[in-house]
Amino acid sequence: MTRCVALLSGGLDSMLAIRIMQTQGIEVEALNFKTMFTCCQDTSAQAARALGTNITVIGQEDDYLDLIRDPQYGYGKGANPCVDCRIYMFERAYKLMEAVDAEFIISGEVVGQRPMSQKRSDLNIISTNSGLEDLLLRPLSAKLLPPTKPEREGLVDREKLYGFQGRSRKGLIQLARDFGFTEDMIPTPSTGCALTEPEFGNKVHDLIQIQIDDKRWDYEALNVGRHFRFNECVKVIVGRNEKENTQLEYMHRMEDATSTSLLEPIGFKGPNALITGPSTDEALEYAAGLVYRYSSSIEGEDNMVQVVQSDREFKLTAYPTERAETEKTIATVNLRATH
Repeated sequence: MTRCVALLSGGLDSMLAIRIMQTQGIEVEALNFKTMFTCCQDTSAQAARALGTNITVIGQEDDYLDLIRDPQYGYGKGANPCVDCRIYMFERAYKLMEAVDAEFIISGEVVGQRPMSQKRSDLNIISTNSGLEDLLLRPLSAKLLPPTKPEREGLVDREKLYGFQGRSRKGLIQLARDFGFTEDMIPTPSTGCALTEPEFGNKVHDLIQIQIDDKRWDYEALNVGRHFRFNECVKVIVGRNEKENTQLEYMHRMEDATSTSLLEPIGFKGPNALITGPSTDEALEYAAGLVYRYSSSIEGEDNMVQVVQSDREFKLTAYPTERAETEKTIATVNLRATH
């Protein structure tokens, strides 16, 4: 039996690409690529079950952050290096293709649907630079693209492929219904990647442009809390709810967080704050001011915070400071890396 590997995000397009292959009697091995910035693994697993296909989930390796820091093909509206990321994913899909003895790879890409990675020129760049050349088949837009090797060799019937293009989902939704997809199998559009969000992208660009000694821990921390830049070496992360307060406590205990200080309010309701970088007296005062700003502090009372560091613990008073009261989060600052 002919076998292929399919990138499965859990979105409608990738599900349709798989079903198109299945209707031609081709066995599909699904692959989901997980990074610290993606959020749809549950969705992809559900989609795989609905389609009756196996799924393999792989995560990014250490070199993925190099791609984020300096993408060859640039960013989208956020900090999303979509073309470089697709190349990275397909390189790993190629390894799985060899491991499961598959003949080719498919994806749900549609010509012109995503401006950052699905223009015709982008699709050619991705195919060529991932090493796949014409082993990469895009069933939803195949009739708009040159025939691939599996089509030329008769493994796939090109006449039963499609010529979708552009951003409209009407035709894709109708195809899903024609295939018997129930309404709950048709997900709403979503990239599932935080890097595409402009506000989150500002946090990433802050690390890239200002904190040049960034490490993996710093990128994982971007998913939690409000981020405030004190100086090029110091940032303060403030929890937005109880869950994030707990996450900040956990992050403070992580091995890579040796240069952090955790501030916890004592006797009043407020957020935790995590200082990354040298905790000078000025940085501690600033962080305590942010705790005060976002707390239910009591006027006329000593609003104390507990400071926990790797080698000591102590208390200090949280009070309003001018900078902490007027400071904007990194997500509202217009940062942008240039390439």
